[in-house]
Amino acid sequence: MSESSQYHNAVACGASCVTRRSWSHTLPRCGTDSVNDLQKAKQFYGKTLGLKVNEKKEGLELEVGGGNKIFIYPKPNHTPASFTILNFPVDDIDKTVDELSKVGVKFEQYDSEPIKTDAKGISRGPHPDIAWFKDPAGNILSVLKK
Repeated sequence: MSESSQYHNAVACGASCVTRRSWSHTLPRCGTDSVNDLQKAKQFYGKTLGLKVNEKKEGLELEVGGGNKIFIYPKPNHTPASFTILNFPVDDIDKTVDELSKVGVKFEQYDSEPIKTDAKGISRGPHPDIAWFKDPAGNILSVLKK
């Protein structure tokens, strides 16, 4: 199985997450978010992150576990959120960051406390270890250590 295909079948939010990698038992915020390019979003959330994506007339529905869904809709004048819109708690943040980096995810680098990041893009304690990255529309997502 290829590196990127091992993310398929990832589900999250409200229930145990069944995956082939370290994304087990993830709990992102559920709701709606906008993007400026639905096809890029479909590729990113479906292929890169491995979430199940359902195409709807109005946009994309991401299945994120526990019967919860996130709706992604196109917005021509989309402005990326200035805050984290999805958090994925993970058991092993280093392994997850390495795996996502291998499939092309670029982690943000911050140079000031309290969120200063290391070379991998992970901000370590006293808060839970966390690494931020962006979707193709510039919305901020994260993986954080449980």
